[in-house]
Amino acid sequence: MTGASSGIGASTAVRLATAGAHVVAAARRTDRLTSLVERITHTGGRGLAVTADLTQEDQAGTAVARAVDEFGRLDIVVANAGIMLLGPLEGADSAEWRRMIELNTLGVMYTAHAAIPHLLTAASQGPRQVADLVLVSSTAGRQVRNGSGAYNASKHAVTAFGEALRMELTRRHLRTAIVEPGAVDTELPTHNRPEIQERMRARYATMRRLHADDVADTIAFIVTRPDHVAVNEVLVRPTDQQE
Repeated sequence: MTGASSGIGASTAVRLATAGAHVVAAARRTDRLTSLVERITHTGGRGLAVTADLTQEDQAGTAVARAVDEFGRLDIVVANAGIMLLGPLEGADSAEWRRMIELNTLGVMYTAHAAIPHLLTAASQGPRQVADLVLVSSTAGRQVRNGSGAYNASKHAVTAFGEALRMELTRRHLRTAIVEPGAVDTELPTHNRPEIQERMRARYATMRRLHADDVADTIAFIVTRPDHVAVNEVLVRPTDQQE
């Protein structure tokens, strides 16, 4: 589980642990990961915290290797780590573009690259006879909005990458799912500049946003389907969200 230190990642880690999964929580904030794993183990689950910067390919590989070393196999990977930096393309700080591409796109690709051999082994040899790779994208991965062009580009890439993986690997029983949440009440907007945060507060003022647990429940549904059922794409929006 990448991006596990907060929001959707943390909620999904807890949800899957409750369902009986041994969870490896990967992110950059060690203190939060440690608290998360303590929460999981306190309720009878098993977890491992791995501090990793997924923009670094070697660290993504190390996180996957730690999971296999600790628990002996890798059945499910949820690539969730991401950042959302909005604003006009004209006059933009291109460093923000780089941050999003490196984490939202390359971080997902590095994680998948390291995990695929182990997932294929689990699918061919494990009791489930299937393995799961879940890529957390966004409504921004299917719909372009004015003011979020670079973020749209990073998430459209995730959607394309996930569909390519599905076509390539599905007959080997590696299921690939793309989850596209709409507005979720997490810390994601706080990474933006103050003026962008103000616009987002105005947009969300009358909207009942999703909770991280709502998306976690969606991911848990995907990975618990019978081995002959593949849920390849889920778009989940708040009822109040029009676009």
